Parts: sequence; C-alpha cells; structure tokens
Amino acid sequence: MSRGAVGEPRAGAAGRGADGRSREALARSWDALVGGSAASGALGAELIARWDEPHRRYHDLAHLTAVLDAVDELAGEAQDLAAVRLAAWFHDAVYDGRPGWDEERSAQLAQSRLPRCGVPAARIGEAARLVRLTAAHDTLTDGDANGAVLCDADLAVLGRPGYDAYAAAIRQEYAHVPDELFREGRAEVLRRLLATPRLYHTACAYGLWEERARVNMTAELARLAKGQDSAR
Repeated sequence: MSRGAVGEPRAGAAGRGADGRSREALARSWDALVGGSAASGALGAELIARWDEPHRRYHDLAHLTAVLDAVDELAGEAQDLAAVRLAAWFHDAVYDGRPGWDEERSAQLAQSRLPRCGVPAARIGEAARLVRLTAAHDTLTDGDANGAVLCDADLAVLGRPGYDAYAAAIRQEYAHVPDELFREGRAEVLRRLLATPRLYHTACAYGLWEERARVNMTAELARLAKGQDSAR
C-alpha cells in the first residue's frame, strides 16, 4: 500500500522526540549493531539527529524506538536480523513528507554511509532493499522473511496499546487537509486494510496484533462515519 494516501498508516509512536536516556539507549543499540568505530559512532549520531528533526511529528525518535522494539519481538522470524535492524534505523531517516522519494533517499543514505562502518556489501544491499519496500508494503512477496518482519514491525502500532494517540498523530500529520476530505481518505485507507485477508505476514505478529488491530481500525472507521476524527 502506498503510504502517500491520506491518513496512510505509517507505524510509530505519537509524540515528540525522546528524552536523553532514550537517545543514550538508541546509541547503545546502534553500537551493538554496527560496532564502536569512530565512523559508526558518527553515523549513529547523524541518524539520531535526523530522527529528532523539529519538523517531524510522529516519525521521530519514539517512532524509531517503537519499530526497533517490534523487530525485536519478531526477531526469530528474520533470516538476516541485522539487515532488518539496519533497515529499521534507515527507513525514515530522510523524511520530507514525499512518499516514495523519502524511502529512496533513505535507502541511498544507507548505501552511501554503511560501507565506511565495515558492514558487508550484501547486508547493505539487503537493508537498502528493505527500506525501499516500506514505500509500498503490498509489494511484499511470499517467502520474503526479512521483508515480512520489517513490514509487520512497521504496522505494529495498529495492534498495540496507544492506537488513539497514533490516530491523533495521523490527523496532525495531515492538518492541512480539510476535515471532510481527511475523513473520506482515512476511511478509504482503513477499509482497504480491513479487506485484506491478514494484516501481518509473520506468525508471531499475526498472533500478537491482528485481532486488536482490526478492532482498533473498525472502531476508528465507525467514528469517521459519524463525522468524527481524532483531535489535531
């Protein structure tokens, strides 16, 4: 699904930024993933700064943390967990609100920065492929274990606690769209998601979040039908 549609679910936690301890925890997580070289440390700092840019609303450090946590929950389903984690770090590293372009630039960023950190070329290629995959989750093919883990982590917010805050953040993201047009577009997105046989591709994510995600989206769809949406 193209995330460019009005109200397209782009998973992540609502809210601005993260406290200093969260940044430190992310830095430690990055070092454990890529190593403690000067080059990897500089890249980790760059990524954290990118995710904390002031123009972001919910694609921020809290979003990054949420996706990484979801990847950890699904870790046993990945073929190359390190590549999936790298892709999570990079998937919204460039965020200008330009669907497709953001993912492409984020993938290019991974390809240009990771070689100096000593990451194997094959893993870099896989991470970049996964980043590009998040532009349209419906391009995921059967048997793509790494892609399934990343896509499921990217949609975990639909079935986790805090859905209402997520929906409110979606509305804030599209604050420039008039209420009626937003409700129409958002409802279309929700109906399309609810029509899919299953939202989550991995067995673990399906068991964890599928039922709750459908309850959450159905409730939001009912509110939209009554002319309501989450507060901006």
